[in-house]
Amino acid sequence: MQTEDQSAVVEFLSQPSTHGGAVVERAETHASMVFLAGHRAYKLKRAVRFDYLDFSTTERRREMCEAEVRLNRRTAPGLYRGVVPVTRRAGGDLALGGDGEPIEWLVEMNRFDQGQLLDRLAVAGSLDLETMPPLASAIAGFHNSAERRTDCGGKAGMAWVIEGNADGFGEFGRDCLDPSAVSRVTGDSWNALNRCEEILDRRRESGFVRQCHGDLHLRNIVMLDGRPTLFDGVEFNDQISCVDVFYDLAFLLMDLWRRKLPRHANAVLNRYLVETGDVEGVALLPLFLACRAAVRAKTSATAAAQAQRDEPRRSALQATTREYLDMAARLLHPPRPRLVAIGGLSGTGKSTLARMMAPGIGAAPGAVHLRSDEIRKQLAGVPMLQRLGPDGYSSKMSERVYGTLVERAAQVLRSGHSVVVDAVYARSSERKRIERVAIAEAVPFTGIWLEAPEPVLVSRTEQRRNDASDADPAIVHLQRGWDTGRIDWLRLDASGSASTVLSRAMDLLRVAVGAGL
Repeated sequence: MQTEDQSAVVEFLSQPSTHGGAVVERAETHASMVFLAGHRAYKLKRAVRFDYLDFSTTERRREMCEAEVRLNRRTAPGLYRGVVPVTRRAGGDLALGGDGEPIEWLVEMNRFDQGQLLDRLAVAGSLDLETMPPLASAIAGFHNSAERRTDCGGKAGMAWVIEGNADGFGEFGRDCLDPSAVSRVTGDSWNALNRCEEILDRRRESGFVRQCHGDLHLRNIVMLDGRPTLFDGVEFNDQISCVDVFYDLAFLLMDLWRRKLPRHANAVLNRYLVETGDVEGVALLPLFLACRAAVRAKTSATAAAQAQRDEPRRSALQATTREYLDMAARLLHPPRPRLVAIGGLSGTGKSTLARMMAPGIGAAPGAVHLRSDEIRKQLAGVPMLQRLGPDGYSSKMSERVYGTLVERAAQVLRSGHSVVVDAVYARSSERKRIERVAIAEAVPFTGIWLEAPEPVLVSRTEQRRNDASDADPAIVHLQRGWDTGRIDWLRLDASGSASTVLSRAMDLLRVAVGAGL
C-alpha cells in the first residue's frame, strides 16, 4: 500500500542535472527504485507498507537506509558509501545532501557493471563453475561471523514462512494455480516441518540461526575485482534475514538448481560443507529448498496480479508461478538416498569423477562428496593446499581418515541425503568398512574401482595444481607394488577423458540401480 507521494523526489533523481549532467538509468522493484548515474547509484525506498515490510514514513525509511548500509557492509564494504538525504532548500529546490530540511533518504552506493551480476552471467551461459567454491567460502565466512539470534528461526520461523506462502497463494494465486496443487504443497510442507521440528529448534539454540543475508540468490551477488560479492541483503524484517544459515544458503542452491546448473549448486553445497562442517544442516534441505521455491511462487503470483494491464508480462509471471510451485512439490519428495564409493590408486581421477557424478545422484542439489584428501588435511589442522609430512600419512592418521569418512557418510545418509565418497581404498578391510555403512543405514551401495596405466597416473599427478592431494609420481610408483586383494567393486577403465569416464560410470550406476543394488 502506497502511503506517501514521492513523485517530486523521483522526478528530481531522474534528472541528469541532479548528477552533474550524467545520464540516469532507473531500475524498479515493488519496494525500491535505484537511480544509476555516473559512478554512483542511489536507492530510494518506496513509501509502502506490506505485511512483511514497512517503509511508510520518512523516519522509517531513514532507519531502514541506515540498517541496509550497516548490514550490507559486512559483505560489501566497498560498495555501500552511506546514507544521503534529499533536502529542500528555503526556495523549495531539492538537493542531494544539501543543508536544507531532509524530506527523503537514500542509500548511496558505488556503481558496478550490471553485466557482472551472477544472474546475468547465468543467463549468458558464462557463470564459471570455478567461481562456485570461492562463493561458497565467502558465504561460509559470512555466516561464521554473523550475529547469533536465538529469538528467531526454529520451527516457529519456518511455520511463518509456510503460513505466508499459503496466504499469498490464496490471495494472489487463484487465477493461475491449481487449488489441489497448492493444497498438496502446503500440506507436504507442514508434514516436512513436523518431521524437522526438533533439529530446527536445536539448531536455533545451538547458534545456527544468525543475522544472515535473507535474499541470497544470483541477482544479489556480483563479481567485484574478480571475487563474488554478496549485497542487497534484507534489512527490513528480521523474520526474513534472521534464519538458519542453511535456509539462507538454500535460496542460492534453489536458484542454481532451477536454472539447470546442478554442477554449480552441488559445488556450492560441498565447498560450504568443507568450510563449515555443518553436515547436520543437510537434513533440512528438502524443506528449505521447497520453501524457497514456494516463496518465489508466491512473489511471482503477487507480481502477476499487479500486472493486470500488461498481459504478456502477466502470463509470463503466471507460468513462472506454476513452475516454482511444481518445483517445490518435487523437492518435498526427495528420492531414496544411496552410497557410492569410488576407489583407485593415485592419479586415476577419483575426485574428478566424484565431483562430476555427485550432481546427478540423489536429492537436490546432488550428493554430498566426501574426499579423503580434504578430510586428511582437516584432521591435520592445515590448509588444504599445504603439503603434509610423513606423519600425515602414518597408519594412525589413515585410520582416522577412513574412520571419519565412515562417520560422516553415515550421518549424511541418516539425514536422507546421498553420498559419494572417494579414497584410495587399497585394502579390502577399508572397502568392506564403507560397504557396511550402506548395510547399516539400509541404503543401496555401489563401489567403483578406477584403473589406468602407470604412465597415465604419473602424467596426471605431475599436472596437478592447487589440489588437496599430495600424491606425486613417487607415490604412484610406490602404490603399484601394493597388494589390493580381491576387488569386488565395479571396475572402470579411467584412462580416457573425464567426460568419457563419467559417462561410463553413470552407465554402471544406472545398471546397478536397475538391478536394485
